[in-house]
Amino acid sequence: MVFHPPVAIVAKAADAGKYKTGLPAWNMLLRGLMAGSYIAMGGALATVCSTGVAAFLGAGFAKLILGAVFPVGLIMIVLTGAELFTGDAMLAPMAAFIHKISWVSVLNLWVWVYIGNLIGSLLFAYIMAYGPLVGFDAAGAATVNAFGLAAVNIAIGKVSYVGLVAQWSLFLKAIACNWLVNLAVLLGICADDLIGKFFGIWFPIMAFVSTGFEHCVANMYFIPTGIMVSGMLSPEQIADIGAKLANLSWVTMWTNNVIMATIGNIVGGLFFVGVVYWVAFRKEIAALK
Repeated sequence: MVFHPPVAIVAKAADAGKYKTGLPAWNMLLRGLMAGSYIAMGGALATVCSTGVAAFLGAGFAKLILGAVFPVGLIMIVLTGAELFTGDAMLAPMAAFIHKISWVSVLNLWVWVYIGNLIGSLLFAYIMAYGPLVGFDAAGAATVNAFGLAAVNIAIGKVSYVGLVAQWSLFLKAIACNWLVNLAVLLGICADDLIGKFFGIWFPIMAFVSTGFEHCVANMYFIPTGIMVSGMLSPEQIADIGAKLANLSWVTMWTNNVIMATIGNIVGGLFFVGVVYWVAFRKEIAALK
């Protein structure tokens, strides 16, 4: 198994960031759409595979299964060249530090990729909400199945960060999330072979999902899916969920989660990985030039 030393990984990460910032806006948007969809695919698989597990194997195993299958999204992104905002939160600044590209180009990448990620996530959320998570009779009446109910409950949990203390908790979870996501990106760069990249990406992503950290792009899938499915719940299902369903909306998606998760993800990727590794290896990188 071929792998690169740490200084080479950091240099390659900066090269990747420089390449990404040089893409035309339409390409950033398109690759961002792809990445948003791929993360949503991982989220959809995680929802289905973890449904009902806690009742039989316990909460820990349910979390483990959730985390074990979710990494398929980032694996597809890295191996197919799609653009994920949370990865670019580290790669683009790394390029700015080492290659001295402008911060305007970094922000330009972030904006277009973020929009693309959102579009892709919403697209796949619609596919899941009106596909595997519900059933329809001949008259077109919907019945939300167990997987759909799980999706709604996940979304409700995602918008439960109400108040300053809860938002601080969300912020910390988002920092830790993108710390792990970008370590996964670096480990993906570390290996040259498929198996090495697979396991390098899989372990940190499994860790962040199983632990319960918050990823802004994943939540662009989880919350909209829950919102869409909630509109098809039966009166009995609504009664079982209770008053907390009222907190689930397109507004609370942003105010109670995605905005703060995005800020925390930027801090986690930019400072806890990008700045730290640039400071740690800048002398060695300078010697490579």
